[in-house]
Amino acid sequence: MTDVTSSKSTRRPHHWRHDLIELAALFTAVVVADTIAKTIVKGPDGPYLLVFSAVALMATAGFHTWWARRHSHAPPAAKGASAPAHASGDPAERYTDAASDRAPEVVETVLWRMRTTVDDAPGSLAALCTVLARLDVDILTLQTHPLTEGTVDEFLLRAPATLSSGALAREIGAAGGRDTWTERADAHDLVDTPTRVLGLATRTALDAAELPLALRQLLGRCTLHSVPAVSLTGRPTGEQAPVEGVLEETVMKLRDPSGGTLLIERPYLPFTPTEFARARALVELDARLGPRVPRSQDVLTLPEGNEITVRRADQRDLVPARAMHDRCSARTLSLRYHGPVGDADRYLDHLLSPRFGRTLAVQTASGRLVALGHLLWDGDETEVALLVEDDWQRRGIGAELLGRLVAMAEEAGCDSVYAVTQASNTGMVAAMRALNLPLDYQIEEGTLVITARLDSAPRRSERPQQARQSER
Repeated sequence: MTDVTSSKSTRRPHHWRHDLIELAALFTAVVVADTIAKTIVKGPDGPYLLVFSAVALMATAGFHTWWARRHSHAPPAAKGASAPAHASGDPAERYTDAASDRAPEVVETVLWRMRTTVDDAPGSLAALCTVLARLDVDILTLQTHPLTEGTVDEFLLRAPATLSSGALAREIGAAGGRDTWTERADAHDLVDTPTRVLGLATRTALDAAELPLALRQLLGRCTLHSVPAVSLTGRPTGEQAPVEGVLEETVMKLRDPSGGTLLIERPYLPFTPTEFARARALVELDARLGPRVPRSQDVLTLPEGNEITVRRADQRDLVPARAMHDRCSARTLSLRYHGPVGDADRYLDHLLSPRFGRTLAVQTASGRLVALGHLLWDGDETEVALLVEDDWQRRGIGAELLGRLVAMAEEAGCDSVYAVTQASNTGMVAAMRALNLPLDYQIEEGTLVITARLDSAPRRSERPQQARQSER
């Protein structure tokens, strides 16, 4: 049915008004010719004038036909196409022929990200495009990264599912590409680079804890470490990158605006100067904006009727966090930190820093801080940790914090989160099991590591019904 409609739509439309006008013009011409003939026949040269008029009329008609065909608005026939529909005398035959056309075969395709280095010479990119066209590969996006010697071309490709990455790399190598790297892509990669970079800059501007995540998404698969200038024991670490940063093949060092160095590593693929400039611009944006966290908060009602407020926290909450530490028992602190806490101020300053993750704080109606939940960036992994003051334990606060931290990890694109605790910490074990996620348990020297996989987790888009959200 679709083919018949398409065939009908390609015919030039025919209007009855046009026919009426031409018919009127024809009758007018006949009347005028008849009048002239009757007038001039009576003269001595009448027959000659009549013949001349007939010749002029035929010449005019021929010119009109030639002009109409030359300036027709109908679309030109496709090269190699069959005769137009109006060439057939039987309309039913035309529709039958159109309906018999077969639909094109659907080919399953996949998305690939490919990066290769070519010589900086005319025709090098054309050679790659020719090979891709021969393989029925569609180029969706293309970025070029100039180097001192050569150019790195980065493609987003839609290729037939039957084309393997190895075969693609071999064909590109034969066309002049070297150091070719391929990786499967998904629909998120279809966003063009300027839009993606602007989105990452917006997220970084709203939340200082987004910088490590934004750098990861900007540079692809990489490992990011935030190395402080001073260790937890107060000793200088010797890590202080210059203001302009350092680029060393697969290692990038940038000065952290909060002190120390951001160390980014990608062993399988060297960084380009273009990527280095983008990362440095993102860090400079973070430095100019200074400390910041979203100030939204949720007010929750506990089962016994008490109200608590859950909000984001940072290093400005160091004093109330230290006061909560002083109220916690030695056993609670030992379960949290797996041993005695020597210098709580320095340790908490590290945990509350947005460079190492995100922190949620719970405070009472009187404003006293009673619990902390941390989502910590550990290289390319993510750790969750909880600390609840003794008098506020076993009221569901830990489970509420853990659920929110896992939701944050999902939004950040993390594949899994892990918690390091002890087998005797039944509260933490129960909270992890209550997530209803696939869990892996590993015990090493009395330490229990519980890993929750998030790739199969349903999105937690709704908060508990008893929550009332307000904005500051």
